[in-house]
Amino acid sequence: MAKDVDALVAMTRILSPHCRVTRMSSGALIADWRRTRFLGMTAADVDKFADGSSGERTELVTGLVRAGCATPRGKPPSDLGIGLRLRGVHLLIRTMGFGRVLRLLSLAAPEYTRADPPAVEDVARLKRAVQSHGRRSWFVNGDCKTEAVTAFVLLRRSGSKAVLHVGVREHPFALHAWTSSAGLCVPDADPRGHAFTPILSINGGGQ
Repeated sequence: MAKDVDALVAMTRILSPHCRVTRMSSGALIADWRRTRFLGMTAADVDKFADGSSGERTELVTGLVRAGCATPRGKPPSDLGIGLRLRGVHLLIRTMGFGRVLRLLSLAAPEYTRADPPAVEDVARLKRAVQSHGRRSWFVNGDCKTEAVTAFVLLRRSGSKAVLHVGVREHPFALHAWTSSAGLCVPDADPRGHAFTPILSINGGGQ
């Protein structure tokens, strides 16, 4: 029973929001309400979502993407693209203010289309690139708001789940921003060992 639940949870995380999956005795039935159609999967394929190899899962996900029931992840941004986006976000924050930029995130970072978390190595690569560009640039100068917003926008536009946090520390008083995804934070949630209490979390297109 637990195995069945795990398989359905794994499939639901990959399916597009307009699709629903129901476990059947012979496998599973995927209801695609956008196209008003139904797709069947064998019991063996369903079980692969719970405990199959990465290669088997990749093959199944590719099939769901081709069928229109899952959304492929966008291509990861290039290192140059990350640097340009970082400078652009910093200029926008300095021109409009951090609060106004947060209200624009529903346009710049649309609702994620994949519920399964991105690969940890992809987020780690993004984190290294964002922080490297941020610290090397005299213009950005390691600004946490710029790094957090840039990471949030890039992750969400690639179809990945990400949450942007704004936190506060009382003694001494300070504000800090970071984006969390796949268990990692961009930049670190507790820089230099100082913990910040989140007072705002954005995970739904600016909500």
